[in-house]
Amino acid sequence: MLTLAWPWLLLALPLPWLMKKRHKNEEGRNLALRVPFYQQAALVLEGADAGSSNAPSGRWSAILQVLAWALLVLAVCRPQWQGEPIPMDYEARDLMLAVDISPSMQETDLQLKGYQATRLDVVKSVVTDFIQVRQGDRLGLILFGAQPYIQAPLTYDLITVGELLNEATLGIAGNATAIGDAIGLGIKRLRERPADSRVLVLLTDGANTGGEVSPEQAAKLAAEAGIKIYTVGVGADEIIRRGIFGYRKENPSADLDETLLQSIADQTGGKYFRARNTGELEQIYESINQLEPIKQQQRFFRPKTEWYWAPLLAALALLSICWLAPALAGLTRRSAPTQLEEAP
Repeated sequence: MLTLAWPWLLLALPLPWLMKKRHKNEEGRNLALRVPFYQQAALVLEGADAGSSNAPSGRWSAILQVLAWALLVLAVCRPQWQGEPIPMDYEARDLMLAVDISPSMQETDLQLKGYQATRLDVVKSVVTDFIQVRQGDRLGLILFGAQPYIQAPLTYDLITVGELLNEATLGIAGNATAIGDAIGLGIKRLRERPADSRVLVLLTDGANTGGEVSPEQAAKLAAEAGIKIYTVGVGADEIIRRGIFGYRKENPSADLDETLLQSIADQTGGKYFRARNTGELEQIYESINQLEPIKQQQRFFRPKTEWYWAPLLAALALLSICWLAPALAGLTRRSAPTQLEEAP
């Protein structure tokens, strides 16, 4: 099927006629001011032109120029040949990322590029890389503290999801950690999606300390809805701090409820991961990246072939004829007397 990519440009077809008409009207007004019998003079001139020997060639030249203009406008409209629709099955997943942004995520017990960094900064760096390799998937982002909220709904726009994650600020969702409510919000967003594509990746560094829904109850609802939850506990097991009496060892992840996170993953058919450093966190998201893909809704692709060059070449050929014809006619007239003189 032949279509035009920009059909509205066909409105340019009458432009030369409108410009010629306006120019003729202006000439007529100017001439009428100088010649009182303008109409009679115009009739006489038209009669002279009609009787001249160049009238037929002039008419053909005008016709060729009109055709060339029409072909140029057609070329600008970008004619395209569209082939038959080709069905394309693509494989993807629907993933909701739930990230803890409670104040405890400001703990600087991890390293990023050789420097001490907050847990949230490390999570942003690793998860942003994870997002970039999920081409074809629909990703959503939940940020949670004392209450969860949707930072990005499920979307194919992975660049925006990454940008929204990097804009996350510690403490804006409250000082507590509502793991159950975050799972509940994920259930709400995923339960309408295809059964085999419902995945929630939940990352936290603490225990459930707030919210209206308990994590155990939320995990049970997620299992009933067919949502698989992968839980990630982040934070170092040991850190050396400088105190009044010298250096001492501390466990900055003492509040991490690994038993709860393991239970949530087991109940929903997922898996629990422990990230004690940046390298382990990267490996965890690489493991999650190996989830079995599922087939989503079928898409169709229609191949398109550009044909603007055909009317463009035809227009250039017609214009070349218009420009070369007078020159060839002049050469013919100049060579005709010479041939007569040489005749015996």
